[in-house]
Amino acid sequence: MITVAAVAACCVLALLALFQILLAAGLPLGRFAWGGSHRVLPAKFRIGSAVSVVLYAFFGVIILDRAQLLDALPHTVSVVLIWVLTAYLFVGVLMNAISRSKPERWTMTPVALVLGMLSLAVALG
Repeated sequence: MITVAAVAACCVLALLALFQILLAAGLPLGRFAWGGSHRVLPAKFRIGSAVSVVLYAFFGVIILDRAQLLDALPHTVSVVLIWVLTAYLFVGVLMNAISRSKPERWTMTPVALVLGMLSLAVALG
């Protein structure tokens, strides 16, 4: 079960990374991210999207390490980071849920919730 949750979480992260790459490239998807106030993101948000891709990769390492599908982190570090990541992802659920952008709220809140639940499953595994 932990393996399925970890792989599923990494698939969601990969899709989110692709979305952020598209945002960073200037595609008009801004209503789904960063508060939804820009159709095409300004430079500072594009940079933020690019940084998000790197963060998602690190999140994937944490998840895969904790699921013992990767051996990149010391065990104690892995245990602590998966719980920090899980808390962060659930905060993301709340932040997306209160977004002023209806498209962001209706799209990203469920995505964040699924990702949080998958991370929780890995943390508990």
